[in-house]
Amino acid sequence: MDFELIIPMLGVMTGIIVPVSLFTLLYFERKDKNKTILEISKNIDNPSKVEDLIGMLDDRKKEPINYRRTGVVTLFSGVGLFLFGVFFLGSVLKGVGALVAAIGSGQIIAGYLYPNTSEELTNAVEVFEKK
Repeated sequence: MDFELIIPMLGVMTGIIVPVSLFTLLYFERKDKNKTILEISKNIDNPSKVEDLIGMLDDRKKEPINYRRTGVVTLFSGVGLFLFGVFFLGSVLKGVGALVAAIGSGQIIAGYLYPNTSEELTNAVEVFEKK
């Protein structure tokens, strides 16, 4: 086999091998976690502890998205890209950086327009009731 073909073939195979191996790893990790929780739940008599174990299976976050925090991170990522474009790569990266910064600014504004924690909602209702 010609050695000039090996590198492109490895490059193509890497695009297939990496995602497949990652999904396989995540599958087995999740499978073992579920089996462990199932075995523990068989030996527990208290229903509240069983509910806690079921809650461990739920991978979703319990708290809402904080748009202000993610907006600040996105805003400064955009500023960094913009500055990188100014000093090194040119107008294309300046445009990308400005777009990302605008998205971050929009997230920050959305975080202030739509309060997302229960404490913020309670405060908003109390302020509204005072008026």
